[in-house]
Formats: sequence, structure tokens, C-alpha cells
Amino acid sequence: MKQVEIVDILSTAHQQAHVGYLTHTLCTGGTATLLFNGGKYTVRRSDCVIVHRSELLSVENPSPDFQATTVYVQTEFIQLATPQSNYGMRGQFMLFNDPVMHLSPEQAARCFRNFEVIRERAAQTAHRFYQQIVANAVQAMILDFFDFHVSLYGMDEVITSPQADLLQRFLQLLEDKNYYEHRDIGWYADKLCVTPKYLSETTKAISGFAANYWIDRYTALEISRLLPQQQLSIADIAYKMNFSSISHFTRFVRTQLGIRPTDLRQ
Repeated sequence: MKQVEIVDILSTAHQQAHVGYLTHTLCTGGTATLLFNGGKYTVRRSDCVIVHRSELLSVENPSPDFQATTVYVQTEFIQLATPQSNYGMRGQFMLFNDPVMHLSPEQAARCFRNFEVIRERAAQTAHRFYQQIVANAVQAMILDFFDFHVSLYGMDEVITSPQADLLQRFLQLLEDKNYYEHRDIGWYADKLCVTPKYLSETTKAISGFAANYWIDRYTALEISRLLPQQQLSIADIAYKMNFSSISHFTRFVRTQLGIRPTDLRQ
């Protein structure tokens, strides 16, 4: 498995083939519709898309002239390349809620140059310090993403190291799918050795949403992934995700996704 891969395309098939990678895409022409985390987004020239879990992004209705360049970075490698800045935590939460950044022409040009540097460095496999030069190229890209994000959304809150550590551990508990069994904030607070109030307030201060929001969003996102799988009945999914009854499961889906479970199976 390559640590970094760059392709001149963005498609659902490519997303499904890159499970375990982070997606970084720059639209260079045309338009397309993206489905992610229960939302629908239209991307056009100079829009940048960053998705933490590639398999959760679907591409629909690309225009005939749709063009995009995508950098896939393996999850483990991104940890090596991520700069020593706690800003990434806020960005990660905000991008989970909306993965599209509308860049200015200058920002888009800078993003494209970063992608081309990564393409050049990734091809230099004989370099004696290959991992380091690729990591440095990816790090420059990430720092520019931080800069773009600050210019778009501001940087009002300063994230302290304890806050960043807490949110990273909270996010990891969700990434590990503990929401299958546990959707009570008290369970997460106990695991993180803080009070539910502190966990919720810290999460809201940085991401704009309380901890319960993220627990529900991760749960809803997983349900939307499972429901189209026809080999699983609705009862199977409700049981698998520890809902007390099918009616409880149905209410949750309607509240979080705005539709009935059966609508997602069509």
C-alpha cells in the first residue's frame, strides 16, 4: 500500500479503493455533486475537498468538463507529516461537518503547486531520504490548508494542548466505533477521565457542536452506510448497533437523517 498517491480524478470508485486514506482534492474545472456525512455539496473550480475517511465520500453527476486532482495520504503517514500545531483539531471537526473549502484563485494556485510538488517527490522512490522528503511535501500542503481554513473561518479560539489531547482521544473513541454499544456522553467522559459537562463544553468551544452531536453524527453516518447493504435487514442493523427496538432505531434515523430507514434501502 502506497503511503501517498496522487491522481487526476475524483470518483466514487477511487474513494472506495482508498479506504484508510485521507482525501485531498482540488477541483480544476467543471462541477460535481458530493455526498458526505448526510450532506450534499456542489464543487466547482477552485474548491478544495478534504475528507478524513475516503470511503464515506460519493461523487455524483460530474459535468462533462469536470476535472480534479486528488492526493490520497495513508492515515498512519498523515500522523507523521502533520505539523506540530493544535489548529488541526478544529479543522478536522469543521471539515467533518462540511468538507468543502471555497478557495480564492491565489489559494487554489498555491494548492495546485503543493500537489505538483507531492507528485514530484512521490515519484523519487530512489531518494535515500524518500519518506522524509514526501512527509515534508505533505506537511507544507497541510500548513497551507490550515492557512486557508483560518482565512475562511477565523481563529478565535486558542486550542490548548490538553484540549487537543482530549478531543483527539474522544475522536479516536468514535473512530473505533464505540458508538455501536455506547451513545451516552457519560461513557465517553468516564473513558477520558473528565466530567460530561467538561467534555461537552470543550468539544463545543472548538468544533461548534457539543459532544452528543458528534456521537449522533458518527452513528447516523454508519447507519447510512449499512442500510443500503441488502444482505442486512433493518432489524439486523438495529440489533447490531444496540438499539432497544426497531421503533427506537427508526425514530433515531428519522431525527438524524430526515428519512425513514426503508428510504435508504431503495
